[in-house]
Amino acid sequence: MDATERRRHFNYFLAIPLRWNDLDPYRHLNNARYHTFFDTLIMHYLSVAGGFDVLAGEVVPFTVENCCRFHRSFTFPDVVDAGLRVARLGRSSVRYEIGLFRAGAAPVHATGYFVDVFVDRVSSRPQPIPAALRAHLGQLLPTAPG
Repeated sequence: MDATERRRHFNYFLAIPLRWNDLDPYRHLNNARYHTFFDTLIMHYLSVAGGFDVLAGEVVPFTVENCCRFHRSFTFPDVVDAGLRVARLGRSSVRYEIGLFRAGAAPVHATGYFVDVFVDRVSSRPQPIPAALRAHLGQLLPTAPG
């Protein structure tokens, strides 16, 4: 993932308005907020679009790896269009790729990924991704060319 990513490369979007307290002393989005936006986007997709009960389900996602690359700055009062796709869907894990765009603008401002492993809520042992959720996540995989 790099600065050449475009909106069309992502299958699901969530608009996230910046708050004044999201800024750092240099008046641009604090670097820690990018990861918060990634996490918010993923959890929104899982719970709203995917119908997954993240609060009471027997299986829950644990983030085991993440990364963010900064390409352009955001500042208040920008609205961030957070785009999501699934790059890899394993038995118990998923790699999400994210692009953050300024609302109404074409260039990507940040790119990154999260890897979640689904685990049993009690034992924290890896578990297969529930079938219904797997079907929803599969919709975010890139389509094969041609």
